[in-house]
Amino acid sequence: MYHRYKPYPCPYHCNRPTYHRGNRYHPDMYNYPNNIYDGYNRYPDPYQVERPMCYPDPRRPLSKVRDYGPEPFVVNIEEATKQNKTYRTALWTGCYLQLTLMSIDVGDDIGLELHEDHDQFIRIEEGQGIVKMGDRKDQLNFQRKVYDDYAIFIPAGKWHNLINTGNRPLKLYSIYAPPEHPRGTVHVTKEDAK
Repeated sequence: MYHRYKPYPCPYHCNRPTYHRGNRYHPDMYNYPNNIYDGYNRYPDPYQVERPMCYPDPRRPLSKVRDYGPEPFVVNIEEATKQNKTYRTALWTGCYLQLTLMSIDVGDDIGLELHEDHDQFIRIEEGQGIVKMGDRKDQLNFQRKVYDDYAIFIPAGKWHNLINTGNRPLKLYSIYAPPEHPRGTVHVTKEDAK
């Protein structure tokens, strides 16, 4: 039998020792610094160690929405998307990928766009709308209704638009590869984006 204060060889759920406050694999040890063996056959108490600001707890809503890239980052994306109130906010920007949060007002749309050199992924977290795509801006022959939990894949070179047809703001996040907007982009309204 393993000592309860020593970690099992594998940090997966099935191999975790019984939970206790000093346990290295306790859920509250997530992202805490200094979670290393301290020489006294125990681990530092996670409640006595301050959580670093650059690594927010993914189990709690973000207190401050900003661009956390290109540092490692973990977030509850559904909660972050639903709490976003801006038209567009870059949440994470790396060298080859960017994630933005968006909130489209009732009856409004993203606006007709074309990305020549990269693909785009959109996921709807709340609301409903219509997505339109096509090879020409005056011929958007691909149309689909989208709702909560729908994913939209937009190939490079396709004109596209997403229109909010519901009675509440359309909450979504968008992934660009490579990044589309400058790091730290915040557009409070659609007019700001223009």
